[in-house]
Amino acid sequence: MAGARGLLRHCPLLLPQDRHGTAYEGFVTVQGRDFHIRILLPMDLQLKNARVECSWRLKKILHGYRHILKQRLHSCPDLVSFMVELKTVLEIALKNTQDLHVPRPPEYYSCLVRDLETLGWNRVAYVDTGLTTVKLKAEDSCGRQHLITLKLNAKYPTEPPGCLVDFPVPFAVSWMPQNSLIDIYNQFLAALESLKEFWDALDEIDGKTWVLEPENPTRSATTRRIAIGNNVSVNVEVDPRHPNMLPECYFLGADHEVNPLRTKLNNNMHLWDPEISLLQNLRELLEIDFPSRVVLEKSDFAKDCGICYAYRLDGSVPDHVCDDPRCGQPFHQACLYEWLQGLPTSRQSFNVIFGECPYCNK
Repeated sequence: MAGARGLLRHCPLLLPQDRHGTAYEGFVTVQGRDFHIRILLPMDLQLKNARVECSWRLKKILHGYRHILKQRLHSCPDLVSFMVELKTVLEIALKNTQDLHVPRPPEYYSCLVRDLETLGWNRVAYVDTGLTTVKLKAEDSCGRQHLITLKLNAKYPTEPPGCLVDFPVPFAVSWMPQNSLIDIYNQFLAALESLKEFWDALDEIDGKTWVLEPENPTRSATTRRIAIGNNVSVNVEVDPRHPNMLPECYFLGADHEVNPLRTKLNNNMHLWDPEISLLQNLRELLEIDFPSRVVLEKSDFAKDCGICYAYRLDGSVPDHVCDDPRCGQPFHQACLYEWLQGLPTSRQSFNVIFGECPYCNK
């Protein structure tokens, strides 16, 4: 009864739906606003296994706080404690999104519509119903398509909108109260051209080699793991501000395969020529031809882990290879570590663990 009274005190509009106390439905009130919610508990009333259902509006407000609420479900001793925590989190979420609920003056809408018409509706990819989010599209000089997302607050154009772009470098907008969307758009176009050589270099790698990671690179991604041979690859980190300079290179594979490549890179580093493409430089420094997409399939390089028999595990791919030339089986680091931890013959020195290969016992 004490728990029921506590729930009634904190959430008077949240009512039990059955006599077992496993289902509650109603409203949680925060800042004078009521939000519909439904909580389903298992028969043992364990909160960690509860299911919380809510209105789309509440779901949208709490979108960035789901992991916090999940932790609270696991740690709170009872439903009353959880509802108190939920109201606290909801208070914070509403405070952080209050600008979305600030009514815009008529001048805001007239100014925004005028700016969009001046910019040209053909450059607009999306506008939300509240006229608070605008996505603009642009094409760089190489025909690549790009988007910029603008989040406008109620004080626009006195204050600049927030800008979200898929860039490998920060995008800072220069803004004066008399500026408009076309000024941001022109700065966006200038930034696209400043990154042209960076994207040219990575597009050539994506088009002419087998990239093992990332699988679907974004325009902000600066690394590529390029297949060199069976269970041998190089991870290349390109500086977006200086894409024609020698990138950071990290080789993955068995020692007998990667040591000669490291030696070639060190010996030929002085031959790097910023006047030719990054990929051509890598070919000449390493004295290799990267496997062609025309001749070979990705499956020729993407070998499954020898322990879990999967290629991807929590987003990672097999990057540890048995050093024995006759074996060369790849493994995920997590799988290999767990395997070696379980072997009584394994030994550990600082952060390195030594043990037998699960395949060849070497």
